[in-house]
Amino acid sequence: MTATEPTTSSVTAERVEELGRIIMAYSEVTERLQQSHDQLNGRVQQLQAELSEKNRQLERSNRLAALGEMAAGLAHEIRNPLGGIQLYASMLAQDVADRPESHKTVIKIIGGVKRLEGLVSQVLHFTREISAHPAECDAAQVVRDAVELAQLKAHERPVTVTCHTPNSLIHSLDERLFGQAIINLVHNAIEAIDGVGTVRVSLTTVDGKLILSIDDSGPGLAPQVLDRIFNPFFTTKDDGTGLGLAIVHRIVEAHGGTISASNIPGGGARFEVRV
Repeated sequence: MTATEPTTSSVTAERVEELGRIIMAYSEVTERLQQSHDQLNGRVQQLQAELSEKNRQLERSNRLAALGEMAAGLAHEIRNPLGGIQLYASMLAQDVADRPESHKTVIKIIGGVKRLEGLVSQVLHFTREISAHPAECDAAQVVRDAVELAQLKAHERPVTVTCHTPNSLIHSLDERLFGQAIINLVHNAIEAIDGVGTVRVSLTTVDGKLILSIDDSGPGLAPQVLDRIFNPFFTTKDDGTGLGLAIVHRIVEAHGGTISASNIPGGGARFEVRV
């Protein structure tokens, strides 16, 4: 064997080294494939969760639409006889004007009819199509103005309302409708607090989406309430109609947005609007 001829051991070492490089290359490819698989799997899970949430929202919207149609039909059927009852009760009030006790009873009947008429009007208002006409505006100013109006209700109770917004935040909104939704949400938050408490309204943006949060220091929402909170005619208040939050839901949907309700760790409820 000449000096230039490779020995068996050197050939074996070269082959082992080459095999090592091949194994390392395969390992790197395998690792990259695993990373890609994990990323795709995570994205699939995220899309599945988003699809599930969209399906839930669609189901709720369809349910609300069906309830709205039924409510509109009932409201029209109720309104006609109510008008007759109110007319005859007014005539009866005149006939018994000289009998105080009877007159007082008839006045109570008239008051009850007026309350029912008011409820029917609210139902018909709810069932009308809500069309938003968004335009560029200062969303921060819209929120501040609406909270200022809603705070008038807080003066009747020991509740502090705070508002946290940027100085200016330009976004496309229907100012009138969105302001109405904010007032309803703040009123709802104030009424959820029994005694001294706070309501915190905050506005920000995430990825171009407007995020409005209304937090209250009340007792929070029971699971069975969370499932039905935006259903029309569902209410936990003795004198409530159950239409306020349902109307807010329709206003947010008219903007192409979403609204959710949840409990805050440590107590209280949060309503979050994304448009």
